[in-house]
Amino acid sequence: MSDDGSIQDQEPNLSVPEVVTKYKAAADICNRALQAVIEACKDGAKVVDLCRTGDTFINKECGNIYKGKQIEKGVAFPTCVSVNSIVGHFSPNSDDATALKAGDVVKIDMGCHIDGFIATQATTVVVQEGAEPITGRAADVIAAARTAFDAAVRLIRPGKHISDVAGPLQKIAEAYECNMVEGVMSHEMKQFVIDGSKCILNKPTPDQKVEDAEFEENEVYAIDIVVSTGEGKPRVLDEKETTVYKRALEVAYQLKMQASRAVFSLVNSNFATMPFTLRALMDESAAQKAELKVGQLKLGLVECLNHGLLHPYPVLHEKSGELVAQIKGTVLLMPNGSSIVTSAPRQPVTSEKKVEDKEILDLLATPVSAKSAKKKNKKNKDAADKPADA
Repeated sequence: MSDDGSIQDQEPNLSVPEVVTKYKAAADICNRALQAVIEACKDGAKVVDLCRTGDTFINKECGNIYKGKQIEKGVAFPTCVSVNSIVGHFSPNSDDATALKAGDVVKIDMGCHIDGFIATQATTVVVQEGAEPITGRAADVIAAARTAFDAAVRLIRPGKHISDVAGPLQKIAEAYECNMVEGVMSHEMKQFVIDGSKCILNKPTPDQKVEDAEFEENEVYAIDIVVSTGEGKPRVLDEKETTVYKRALEVAYQLKMQASRAVFSLVNSNFATMPFTLRALMDESAAQKAELKVGQLKLGLVECLNHGLLHPYPVLHEKSGELVAQIKGTVLLMPNGSSIVTSAPRQPVTSEKKVEDKEILDLLATPVSAKSAKKKNKKNKDAADKPADA
């Protein structure tokens, strides 16, 4: 590690203690930011305010660590709050009036990074007063997503393959009379890379497949599970809803319009590697006194998008009336077992459905880490050694 706190190796991984420390620091901030947004999810709360709460928390807390070190840190994925049948990526502009109401099923998705080491996570909550268990189809879809995530953590580990994952996930979804959402991927993450080339497609289709590969020690994955009470075939209803973008680093083009060049300059100076929102871009424009109006920003974005300089994250929808749940977590494939560094509180749910497949139940019963396995083996040994009449 250099004097400024940054990792200098060409491709640092979990074998470097400082790397693990930075992943865990990013995860800790992400965990607390998510908790802040969950607590603010009340009847009448505006979605844009919830998104700002998450992003502001992350940036503020990142400013309190590694002070004096010349390292990048902050939001790795902008806070998105997607309600009911909206699948994801909903992070509206400041003038949007969308608000939560009692009974809404709310997906909160966000990410934080320290020196490019990223922790992302998402959870699903229901807007309600009190702590009574969630029931009905909301309970089914949330339980399905949680169970599928728990299974995926045990399938995405050294020695197993990408092709091992999708089948059990779909079986779990079906047990709750739900479907995995098509097009959703879990990605390997590396320094400053939120969506690495090694990825897992939760629900392969004839039109969409990924290359098989073996999981290896010292890899990091954002395990992303999205489940629907509907068919799981999301679609874009309105391209104007898209507000989340990421710089396509492999693409170069000489922009013609002055507004486009100004927008692209803002992106490169503030969001060179991580996704960002149009809202954050407008904030940066104001902060740097670039004096770009909303219309100019949007016009500049169009030329950047048309020539592939930016990658959009469109807002996807399931059929109206259906419910969608998301659980995402960051998992470090350590030599002594997997370490889930992100965590979110889970509201109690009561579903009348459950997984009965023996292979999946056996999978869910296996420990995630070597430490857990040792504790379980010791407990079993102690029970075996205990006298029968004790």
